[in-house]
Amino acid sequence: MIERVKGTRDFLPEEMAKRRWVFERIREVFERYNFKEILTPVMEYTKLFELRSGEEVVRQLYAFKDKGGRDVSLRPDMTSSVARLYVNQFQNAPKPIKWYYIANMFRYEEPQSGRYREFWQAGVELIGSDKVEADAEVISLFVESYLSVGLKDFTVNIGDRVLLDEFAKMLGVKDDIGLMRIIDKKDKLTQEEFIDELKKFGLDDVGVEKVLSLVEIKGRPSEVLPKAEELFKSEKGKGEIRRLYELVDLLDAYGVSSWVMIDLGIARGFDYYTSVVFEAIAPNDLGIGSIGGGGRYDNLIEVFGGRPTPATGFAIGIERLIPILEWKDLIPEIDLSPDVYVVPVGDTKREAISIASRLRREGIKAEVELMGRKLRKALDYANRIKAKTTIIVGRKDLERGVVTIRDMESGEQREVKVEEVVEEVKRFLKK
Repeated sequence: MIERVKGTRDFLPEEMAKRRWVFERIREVFERYNFKEILTPVMEYTKLFELRSGEEVVRQLYAFKDKGGRDVSLRPDMTSSVARLYVNQFQNAPKPIKWYYIANMFRYEEPQSGRYREFWQAGVELIGSDKVEADAEVISLFVESYLSVGLKDFTVNIGDRVLLDEFAKMLGVKDDIGLMRIIDKKDKLTQEEFIDELKKFGLDDVGVEKVLSLVEIKGRPSEVLPKAEELFKSEKGKGEIRRLYELVDLLDAYGVSSWVMIDLGIARGFDYYTSVVFEAIAPNDLGIGSIGGGGRYDNLIEVFGGRPTPATGFAIGIERLIPILEWKDLIPEIDLSPDVYVVPVGDTKREAISIASRLRREGIKAEVELMGRKLRKALDYANRIKAKTTIIVGRKDLERGVVTIRDMESGEQREVKVEEVVEEVKRFLKK
């Protein structure tokens, strides 16, 4: 017996129905903001991801040589592919470009709660605007995406890579990216482990204390931003804090500010972020941390050979979101049973198929007996698949121009004229 590859899953019909429900709710919100759907190849040249995905992601690539000896990889995220697509074809297109995707990604990492080697993301990229209005639009959409699936108990925590850069300068740290990677892992480490990592990085006790103070600057914007003003005195720092104030004000105009927190200890894992970064956290007992995140990446398109172009976006982790929705009982029961089960009795296959086809063309979910079961076993099967009604198509009934409709819940049966079957089934389903 050949088993499935580690870190991947088989989705059964019930699971697919739940996933489709989630995808469609999110898709509706994306399109209300007038984002347009795209899909890039699942496989790209490895160089694309090596250029700017960060060391950790590069180590996790599913990378291999194709039969032509070319180095290719399965995509670990979509942002790099979107930037490549933009550079290839859309540099002269009207701005902003607003794209969304719902697609599968691949990373070779150890599977755990909410984490698989094949996973799905729903995300957006807004390309061409360096304005704070673009950040606000994307973060508002991020919030409303979670609200669309019924999730209300969550926060969107906003940080800023510019402020972290300024903080690294204040500490005298040259490897600011290295420091950010350690800060980004803080929630996965104990306090002792975090301090130990900072000391290995080269910080003295004073530097460690400053980092610990920084990562504690989190809470409501009205409380946190004044503290940030006290900490950051450079002109660049002051300018970024003004941008955060404006961002918070615009998010209030969008009506989503009650979900927003400021957390200056957020770095996000990708090296390409340049300013505002954010992530969503939903309290749970499942061991699941961030359920999505994003931020501004104003330099990435230039790295891929394009003209300097600002951009921002996010990705929602579907494999993390759905378990939380199930845990909170927010995904509705989805009925996969057929409305009608059509059973030919005797030599009536053509007529049974004709009736089922008429029902299907009218949008009614119909199944036809395909196994040659006798009537009693067919009715047993109808109960097992939870069919709402069964239409029994017998030769003698057809000679009188009728078929028998059976209500599978009550067991009641009645004869209906063949030409009136569709309308009769519609009336029954409306009850």
